[in-house]
Amino acid sequence: MTHPDASVFGHDPLWLIVLKAVAIFAFLVLTVLVAILAERKVLGRMQMRHGPNRVGPWGLLQSLADGVKLALKEGFIPAGADKPIYLMAPVIAVIPAILAFAVIPMGPVVSVFGHQTPLQLTDFPVAVLYVLAVTSIGVYGIVLAGWSSGSTYPLLGGLRSSAQVISYEIAMGLSFVAVFIYAGTMSTSGIVAAQEHTWFIFLLLPSFAVYLVAMVGETNRAPFDLPEAEGELVGGFHTEYSSLKFAMFMLAEYVNMTTVSALAATMFLGGWRAPWPISLIDGANTGWWPLIWFAAKVWGFLFFYIWLRATLPRLRYDQFMVLGWKVMIPLSLAWILTVATAKTLRNDGAGPWVTVVLYVGFTVLVGVLLAVWNRRRRPRDAVPRLPDSPDSSHFPVPPIPSKEEVRG
Repeated sequence: MTHPDASVFGHDPLWLIVLKAVAIFAFLVLTVLVAILAERKVLGRMQMRHGPNRVGPWGLLQSLADGVKLALKEGFIPAGADKPIYLMAPVIAVIPAILAFAVIPMGPVVSVFGHQTPLQLTDFPVAVLYVLAVTSIGVYGIVLAGWSSGSTYPLLGGLRSSAQVISYEIAMGLSFVAVFIYAGTMSTSGIVAAQEHTWFIFLLLPSFAVYLVAMVGETNRAPFDLPEAEGELVGGFHTEYSSLKFAMFMLAEYVNMTTVSALAATMFLGGWRAPWPISLIDGANTGWWPLIWFAAKVWGFLFFYIWLRATLPRLRYDQFMVLGWKVMIPLSLAWILTVATAKTLRNDGAGPWVTVVLYVGFTVLVGVLLAVWNRRRRPRDAVPRLPDSPDSSHFPVPPIPSKEEVRG
């Protein structure tokens, strides 16, 4: 059996369920430790400087040293904090990030100590909706952390995060609708099975592009890390946190990155299936080999996160919200209409040329609309120009008070 179906779930003994749950938790924690070290190393190379190179051989133990340091630091609780909520907020942020991975398929059916079981904890008909619902709970941890700290800047960071998640979670959910139309199911294992011949990134490229932007905004990463923008909010929602409580927020951020990366691989890159031409090899999609393809795809997205952080500056908040509400959501709705029309016509007997025509027409229409929208946003007369002469009258100089006014 190359891929699991719904009948293989729900029959594992208790010890195997616990074993798979522990294995998923260990995979996430180890991925976080390696990702933090890899991010610092890659950022160092991209910025022409040394990354961690002191702790352990080639700096490989830096993440472990950071974890030990955070664990041994003294934890402070602000005097004006709401203590119960202040302590619960990091837990609320971490737990949903880990729970969402329960329905991610990491491989086909394999034999574990003589038991046939899929490399997936569980699955059900609306598994993708479960991921969206669970990950959206994590924002409560950020909002409550900002509010319970009893400080202004963490509160502003928490409010920013709530607005950010609302806007970009809508776009993320809409990007999945076209996948549901093509796959005919919301089950994660069913979506992977539907990509046996062609990955959805080739059939539904606009959906993938929208999801790629939305997943960065959803996880509060650069250039969308506005809830913790140190330039204007000191440190954002976790300004008043230290020790293990701060470490839990960091863990939640990187686990969320891993989860949305795994979801992207599942929805658009064939899940655990081997890429071409490796897929032509007999046995490439059987046994334990798919774990390698799955991990490679996840790490590809994690590298994309690091690349963005090293390359792009942080967006202004109004630009960030305009991108979510005025560009990504309308684009997703138009694309869903196009995909649904093409699918209906194909089911009614139309040839494959109908899909090509609709997709090309959608691309041209989006290009024209973006060009018109950009021209309306910045008319030619509004473009700032340098004056022909260095006369100060060409520049908006504020009035300078006289000496008498200053002394008075």
